[in-house]
Amino acid sequence: MLGRFIKGPSETRAQQEPAPVAVIPNVPSPATEVAEGGDDFLSLKVELHRHLIDRFNLAVLETASKDEILNEIRPIVREFVRSRNVPLNARELDQLTSDTADEMLGLGPIEPLLKDDSIADILINTHNRVFIERRGVIEETAIRFRDEAHLLRIINKIVSAIGRRVDESAPMVDARLADGSRVNIAVRPISVDGPLVSIRKFSKNPYSLERLIAFNSIRPPMVDLLRIAVQARKSILVSGGTGSGKTTLLNALSSYIPSKERLITIEDAAELQLQQPHVGRLETRPPNVEGKGEVRQRELLKNALRMRPDRIIVGEVRGEEAFDMLQAMNTGHEGSMTTIHANTPRDAISRLEQMVGMAGMPMTHESIRAQIASAIDIIVQTQRLSDGGRRVTSISELTGMEGNVVQLQEIYHFVRRDSTADGQIIGDFRATGVRPRFAQEVAALGHQFAKDAFNPQVPL
Repeated sequence: MLGRFIKGPSETRAQQEPAPVAVIPNVPSPATEVAEGGDDFLSLKVELHRHLIDRFNLAVLETASKDEILNEIRPIVREFVRSRNVPLNARELDQLTSDTADEMLGLGPIEPLLKDDSIADILINTHNRVFIERRGVIEETAIRFRDEAHLLRIINKIVSAIGRRVDESAPMVDARLADGSRVNIAVRPISVDGPLVSIRKFSKNPYSLERLIAFNSIRPPMVDLLRIAVQARKSILVSGGTGSGKTTLLNALSSYIPSKERLITIEDAAELQLQQPHVGRLETRPPNVEGKGEVRQRELLKNALRMRPDRIIVGEVRGEEAFDMLQAMNTGHEGSMTTIHANTPRDAISRLEQMVGMAGMPMTHESIRAQIASAIDIIVQTQRLSDGGRRVTSISELTGMEGNVVQLQEIYHFVRRDSTADGQIIGDFRATGVRPRFAQEVAALGHQFAKDAFNPQVPL
């Protein structure tokens, strides 16, 4: 069987000088339990993986089962470990062989990064540069693909699994991995230097608001306000920049929705992790090769209204579907939630107004603003700070219209005070002294705020 996978003399790259291998900074090995020194062990795995892909015919390898691959690589791994004088016992050697086979069957060199729960994003800038984001900080790794063709094989494995394609005629695609991680891919000709891949990893343990408190992203009185708002069916808009934690916060907020309610989620790439038992998930679809078959968020929103939802949760509004979202919130689907890209709550309102205008409905600016003021109850602003930390920097309530201006009142905000020598932001969460207008309404439903929840003199 050995000849089936091993390259012939004309295919081998053994005559080429192998690329240097360095230790990946701070990336724990997914098999740390089988060897001391996690970084050194991972460095060994990276070098072993590179050694194997130089020897194997990858196109044939992709058709093999794990047992076949194990039988092929076991003697090669044993010889590789012996040649480098790595002290592994039989169990550790079997674990290394199994892990390597998993990587060859999975997504190749980045498979260890996908298994590392501390990594939030994997950013591939062509085949010879791979970056990761951990705790909000981006750092380069030593992981490399053999060449551009190797990276393209991994890309095609990702997109074919969900029935999509990426090539010169369709050089951009949004996809997702089997675990729900979101993937964006751009290839030549729009990607000048080679394929670009961004992977936003899917958290196996969804963040709760309590976990966000532990990370100092939000404080308990702010959590109480949002919990009560969700349970009282107040419609919430989560605003923020890319990577600021909007979807994480939306997931956390959804955990307070009563389990008896029927929820419909609408997303470009399904990544929400709702815990309720009665959830229907809808996902957009791009056009096919002939330019047909596209399903946009607006069509999904209209269809969702016929599915008897109690609440609709839209992953992100970015276009004309904003009009239908506001209509839903104003016609019996209170408590719906969505996210939007904006730098401030006021900017979020302006962006919503522009998006509603994209729907082409004959509405004046005043009537659009009135729709927004009537539909949205709370805007939660998130921000990724310069030290990599995510914070809920503002919670504001929409209180109606004054003239032709939507009125906002801020209830909580984050105030930066200083920064440490290593760039860590020092700041406080504070109440503004404003009590939400819906406090009396929710009190009638049995929800009570703490006595000093809105006292600006009391630390949060």
